[in-house]
Amino acid sequence: MNKVVTIAQVKEWLEDVKDPEIPVLSLTDMGVITNIQLGDTVKIEMTPTFVGCPAIDYMKQDIIETLEKRGLKAEVEVNFKKSWSSDLISEKGKKALKQFGLAPPPHTKIFKDLEILENATCPRCNGANTELKNPFGPTLCRAIFYCHTCKEAFEQFKPL
Repeated sequence: MNKVVTIAQVKEWLEDVKDPEIPVLSLTDMGVITNIQLGDTVKIEMTPTFVGCPAIDYMKQDIIETLEKRGLKAEVEVNFKKSWSSDLISEKGKKALKQFGLAPPPHTKIFKDLEILENATCPRCNGANTELKNPFGPTLCRAIFYCHTCKEAFEQFKPL
């Protein structure tokens, strides 16, 4: 690394790297950037939301290209030893999910049964009179709900 940078700067630059499925949400706000080490090469540790996430290679390349634009050499290691949790989504990220039309996941440390998945607040009208229509949305991390208050369907980011 030719120039002096801080971890805070790297995190700030990684705000430009968006989740390919939720383009208003950065990988840092998503909580998938789990470690940054500075040196001749900036080493980024990424813990994907799912082991089988089809966007892993895309995200790795986007991270590398974003840091190379700033004159840094970077490597990305995908960590499958740690499990990602929706509790890692930042408050800023939860607000971005809601503005995007996705109900943010509730805070949970333990996922015991589907009861926690059955309760979602509508991101459009903030109504609580909602119904789980399908626990399997367009991606593995989303479920489909219907709001009886505003009569709109919406997706919730699953608590994991």
